[in-house]
Amino acid sequence: MNSPTEILICASSDIVEGGLGKRFPVMVHGDDATGFVVRYGGAVFGYLNRCAHVPVELDWAEGEFFESSGLYLMCATHGAVYAPDTGKCEGGPCTGAHLRKIMTVERDGQIYWRPDEIVKPAGA
Repeated sequence: MNSPTEILICASSDIVEGGLGKRFPVMVHGDDATGFVVRYGGAVFGYLNRCAHVPVELDWAEGEFFESSGLYLMCATHGAVYAPDTGKCEGGPCTGAHLRKIMTVERDGQIYWRPDEIVKPAGA
């Protein structure tokens, strides 16, 4: 994909530090999936909503990706914990593996994501 298409996710104010993330629809290898964005260290990070251990969605309930301390993203299924700024699994069954990063851009009070060779817009 040559075009740097950006797709709106939400307003910047919707994503607070260590708070609820925002899910958005994507396609991966022709299958429907979801991506998500969270704010950590003042920056926005986007990932495919798929654990590196078993391909299940991470969130406990819609948008709940952080564990109780707000320092790590946690898979609700097997408890793998990920660094929110790198996506690296820091503990649990997939230590050392990474979440699939989705390029995000925060500009003019809005958060966007950019499709790539693997993660495409839903319905693409």
